[in-house]
Amino acid sequence: MPSLRTSLYGNPNVGAFIFATDNFALVPPDSPQKFISEVSNTLKVPVYKTTICNSVLLGIFIVGNSNGILVPYNAKEEEISFIKEVVDLPVFQYNGKENALGNMILLNDKKAIVGPKTSEELKSILSNELKVEVFELSIAGISLPGVCAVINSKAILCHPHIMEEEKSKLEKIFNKSVYPSTVNRGFPYLRIGMVANSYGVVVGDMTTGPEIAHIEASLGVTE
Repeated sequence: MPSLRTSLYGNPNVGAFIFATDNFALVPPDSPQKFISEVSNTLKVPVYKTTICNSVLLGIFIVGNSNGILVPYNAKEEEISFIKEVVDLPVFQYNGKENALGNMILLNDKKAIVGPKTSEELKSILSNELKVEVFELSIAGISLPGVCAVINSKAILCHPHIMEEEKSKLEKIFNKSVYPSTVNRGFPYLRIGMVANSYGVVVGDMTTGPEIAHIEASLGVTE
């Protein structure tokens, strides 16, 4: 199946708990085996269990691409070592005061967008370590583009109130079509309610049938 409708801890905001790429996914260590198997089958990647910053909010705190993983200043040494070992990628640590990196950054292997007034240190790490060209852009007037959009190799889903000028810039930066959407019955902060890669999508269990159909078609993960 190209999509999975599920919850974790009885919470439909599954994107807050999962970090995934086209090569692997990370989930909290107390995730049920059924949940892990379903996520793995849907995204077609191996799944590893870990915390980050002693937290289960992996999707909030982690960002990365095929060039590396970026974690916050308060990530633990043993967490960094474990992630580095299982995903076989370098793990970099951002020492700035902000730690919700998943909310702050939207990126793929070539480009990244961050909110206006993002620190030069963070932009430098993204450019030098994750090998991306960095742009500043708000989505729907919100300076946390990572929480307002989801990207895979085919397209971008974004906050339903994205402005036309923002949408045009987003399409130009990533050279991908941008589709406004919601998840979990009208929730606009897509990255909190879902996680996607090029093969599938995991959405919260409050997501409606029409929302799922739109998400699947927009991200090109339909069977």
